[in-house]
Amino acid sequence: MLLFPNCKINLGLQVRRKRPDGFHDLETVFYPVAVHDALEVVQAPGKGTLHFTGSGRRVTRIPEQNICVKAYGLLQERFPGLPSVRMHLHKVLPSGAGLGGGSADGAYALLALNRKLNLGLTNDDLAALALRLGSDCPFFIYNTAAFARGRGELLEPVPLDLSGYSLLLVHPGLSVPTAEAFRHVRPDDDRPSLRELVQEPLERWQDVLRNDFEASVFSAFPVIRQLKERIRAMGARYTAMSGSGSTVFGIFSAGTLPAPTGFPDTYFVRSVPL
Repeated sequence: MLLFPNCKINLGLQVRRKRPDGFHDLETVFYPVAVHDALEVVQAPGKGTLHFTGSGRRVTRIPEQNICVKAYGLLQERFPGLPSVRMHLHKVLPSGAGLGGGSADGAYALLALNRKLNLGLTNDDLAALALRLGSDCPFFIYNTAAFARGRGELLEPVPLDLSGYSLLLVHPGLSVPTAEAFRHVRPDDDRPSLRELVQEPLERWQDVLRNDFEASVFSAFPVIRQLKERIRAMGARYTAMSGSGSTVFGIFSAGTLPAPTGFPDTYFVRSVPL
């Protein structure tokens, strides 16, 4: 079985409040994007053994720490007689980029194993398991536009369709530490919810949608701010940093996306229809 874990972008991101447990309550809108890794799962003889291999971008030097391996382990806890499998991940999406590439790999590993091994789990069952892998993982089980709150794990579908637009993704080849992104963020719970703001016409998004991480990230990494300005100058209808960075994206009207040339070879650049 061959599946293609896709990435996501964040259409705005609000830090609403800091919780007693030290985490922050967030609001964001996830939107799926057709830029993919590739994940293959093949059943192998025997039970309880996973043979995992990888290619493309390196995620971790220790295979046991890969999120796909952890996904197999979660299912093995629930199904002690889980058949053995061979799993190969070809990594295209950059890590630590604000695109959810690792979260997608973990969620798709659960989806692939459930289908290949006929485990009979529902999407809600898989989403509960995916949450144990990471806060963003449940989104990729459903993989439709969603308003997310809490740490990003509480999902509600939103009637949002960007088909007909094009997207430019640019990752500048650096990773933003999450602690750095949070360093200068000021939680603010006294403002309209993104659930309502994203229903405004796209022409207004640049004025009403905010990613609260941009101020602190741009201060620490001016190249990301410059990247946003460049994409905006290319004619994007809306541009923002995705998640806590460092990918910046621009949404363009159909037929207006310029050729994504002139970026350094170290950048990850993709243009796709939405």
